[in-house]
Amino acid sequence: MDNPRLSDYPNIGVLGEDLVARHLEAQGWKILHRRWRCAWGEIDLIAQNLDDSRLQTQDSRFFTPLVFVEVKTRSRGNWDADGLLSITPQKQAKLCKAAQLFLASRPDLADLPCRFDVALVSCHRLPHRNLQDKKSLNLSAAEEAIARPPVMVGEAIFVAGYRLLLQDYIKAAFDSA
Repeated sequence: MDNPRLSDYPNIGVLGEDLVARHLEAQGWKILHRRWRCAWGEIDLIAQNLDDSRLQTQDSRFFTPLVFVEVKTRSRGNWDADGLLSITPQKQAKLCKAAQLFLASRPDLADLPCRFDVALVSCHRLPHRNLQDKKSLNLSAAEEAIARPPVMVGEAIFVAGYRLLLQDYIKAAFDSA
C-alpha cells in the first residue's frame, strides 16, 4: 500500500476558511480579502455585509461595518477547545495591528466601524472507503456556485474527502482596544 504524500492532502485551514466564506456569502456578505498578509501576520477573512447591516450616521449617510474574521479549523483530539483557546490576548493584539495596517492601506475603508469575529470549524478526514460514496462531481465554477447549498452553523458538508462543520460563529469575539 502506498503512503500518500503530505502534499496530496488539502490544507484544512484553507478548507475551513472557504467554508466560513461560503457561510458569510450566503448571508449577503461580500468577502473583500482572503488570507490578507502583513508583518503582523494574516487576517483570514475581511468581509462587509452589504445587505441588511446598514447603520445610519448623523449626517444621514449609510455605512456598513468591516469585519475581520479569524477562522480556527481543528480536527478531533485538539488541545485548545476547538481553537477557541488559541485566541489569546497576544493573538488578539496581532490581529488588531494587522487590521490597522490593512486600514492604513485602504483609506477608503478607514472610517468604517470594525469588528473582530471568530469562526470555529471542525474537520474530520473521511475513511478511504467513504470517499467513493461522497465523491463530488467535477462541475464548472458557475455550476458549483449554483449547486452548493448555503453553509449553516451546525450543519456538516463534505469536501475533498473531509467532513467540515461550522461549529460556532462568534460575532464581536474581542475588542480592538
